[in-house]
Amino acid sequence: MESIIKKIRVDVNPNLYVKEPFSSDLGVSIVREGAQMLLEVGLEFFTFKKLAQKTGGTEAAIYRYFENKHRLLQYLSAWYWAWMEHNLVFSTTNIHDPAERLDIGVKLMVDGPCYLENEYLDPKMLRSLVINESIKAYFTKSVDTEHESGAFDQVYSFRQRISKIISEVNPSYEFPKTLVSTVMEASLSQAFNSVHLPDMTETSRDGSERYRFFHQLVFNAIAND
Repeated sequence: MESIIKKIRVDVNPNLYVKEPFSSDLGVSIVREGAQMLLEVGLEFFTFKKLAQKTGGTEAAIYRYFENKHRLLQYLSAWYWAWMEHNLVFSTTNIHDPAERLDIGVKLMVDGPCYLENEYLDPKMLRSLVINESIKAYFTKSVDTEHESGAFDQVYSFRQRISKIISEVNPSYEFPKTLVSTVMEASLSQAFNSVHLPDMTETSRDGSERYRFFHQLVFNAIAND
């Protein structure tokens, strides 16, 4: 299974880029080096000028692939959530018990992908990038327009799959999408807090307590409906 999924190049909404980056060596370098640089310096200090120096290209060439650095961050975030959806599908194949599938979904949301190798982008690096920077991809004044353009399709698709599993476990539960969205966002925040704002959480960097907390949150919420 690992050998199959590591070769997958996920699809994201084409509105996130001007030119498909994996269509050329330069495009591949832009997303790989861009992801690493965004993780190292943050969106605020990241520029296409710095990225051009890293890739050995020009700013103009980067703009042929991405409209701006905000779109590049959204592209990488979307790639991560599309990868997470593949992880969920592969991990739950042939598992008939919805509670067991939901447990896998919770663990993925809290701990990140279980398949950690990919020939196109490094899932571990993307996980760190999403924890530290992804909130900046949608807490903007342009979020409504971006929503309409499909910028968050991959986030929605992953969330919807887990929401459907919740509805299998308890068809009468009223708020599956709200619950999943809460866990997706809060688990990233708590992963960030455990490193940078430790007084905001009891959980440690390794995440074992985070999984227990969110597992209890999800299954208790469904059971107490």
